[in-house]
Amino acid sequence: MRPSRAGRGEARFAFYLLLPAAFVVFGVVVYPVVRTLVTSVLDVDGPLDDSTPFVGVSNYVEALGDPGFWRAVWQTSYFSVTSIFFEVVFGVGIALLLNAPLRARWLFRAIVIVPWALPTIVSGAMWRYIFSGQYGALNAVLTQLGLMDEYRSWLGSDPFLALNMVMAADVWKNTSLVAFLLLAGLQNIPSDLYEAARIDGAGPIRSFFSITVPMLVPSIVIVLVLRTIDTVRIFDIVYIVTGGGPASGTQTVAFYTYVRAFSDQRLGYGSALSYLVTAVVLVLSVVYLRTLRKRGALL
Repeated sequence: MRPSRAGRGEARFAFYLLLPAAFVVFGVVVYPVVRTLVTSVLDVDGPLDDSTPFVGVSNYVEALGDPGFWRAVWQTSYFSVTSIFFEVVFGVGIALLLNAPLRARWLFRAIVIVPWALPTIVSGAMWRYIFSGQYGALNAVLTQLGLMDEYRSWLGSDPFLALNMVMAADVWKNTSLVAFLLLAGLQNIPSDLYEAARIDGAGPIRSFFSITVPMLVPSIVIVLVLRTIDTVRIFDIVYIVTGGGPASGTQTVAFYTYVRAFSDQRLGYGSALSYLVTAVVLVLSVVYLRTLRKRGALL
């Protein structure tokens, strides 16, 4: 059956409405992705480089053999796994507290969302001040409590310590987001399950591990997807708090890509690094989403 004249007119009208959005998507998403892919197989030494010979997969091969890149991969992996672990643990505790029948529950929820609502540049500058080795609030508190005899440089001497300090700042900022995602999962758990468990003689701890944790798994997997993507490409908090130092000890993969592409003026090599990071994020996302589908939490 041929479509009616009215149907063809509606389809044409819908096409004209979507055309501006299609141009925006092409300009903002498709073109940069394709352009970066083309740049990754060229030897581009700067934005004004007139000579851009084709080098094929040489940039990718060089990246896979780059010790600096693998060091950034290890630091990013440690950062991601550790920060997500603490965010989920703290997030579950905060979500349980926010889900409790408290009088001023709305006030607690408003307070909890503040760290996530703050711009990253604000929270990063705040934590850089707190961790300062000369006038930082952390040193002042620890020395006044008698836990330390003198001020310590938290960000400027030990690379691994500095990495953990940046991770603490990231956990503080994003735990509230995780808590609200898990709170949504908690509110979808039927209260009848807890009533039945109570009748069977199960206490709070047993109910938590037998009911709450299994029912929260879909929400936790969603948190893992979102936070893994965020932590793998994390750049802003590192740039603000430590600038990648000391001794490149806090450089994540995204920060290392920025340094090689813009500071070292190797745009082709940086593009190859960015595509390797994208490939890792896609693989992890597919694994998480397949896990959701197997559990029936995703259509």
